[in-house]
Amino acid sequence: MKFVHTNTDKTLLSLLGERLVRLRLAKNLTQRQLAEQAGLGLRTVQRLELGAAATQLSGFVRVCRVLGLVERFEALVPEEAASPMAQLKEQGHQRRRATSKKSVAGEPKQWVWGKTA
Repeated sequence: MKFVHTNTDKTLLSLLGERLVRLRLAKNLTQRQLAEQAGLGLRTVQRLELGAAATQLSGFVRVCRVLGLVERFEALVPEEAASPMAQLKEQGHQRRRATSKKSVAGEPKQWVWGKTA
């Protein structure tokens, strides 16, 4: 089952718990080992895996750190993108075309029809 916004909180917590169980088993850790490495009580890990809502978010973060999931938090809570107008204001004035070199010797040269430079 996938995470979708129509899932209830209980379903989301249950899905997270199931995924934590699979990841823990893939790393060949017991619940007790995961709890010790994360600095949590065994019961906290058990409740996380069961999807119990009474667990603290810090416990979830610790478990995810041990399982190597911290880098994936970006996908869970992505950074808000700036609006296109805000991006333009941040960039400042950008050049839109190239300019020719101006003559150094004073007056610009006159162009004459049919004469090549």
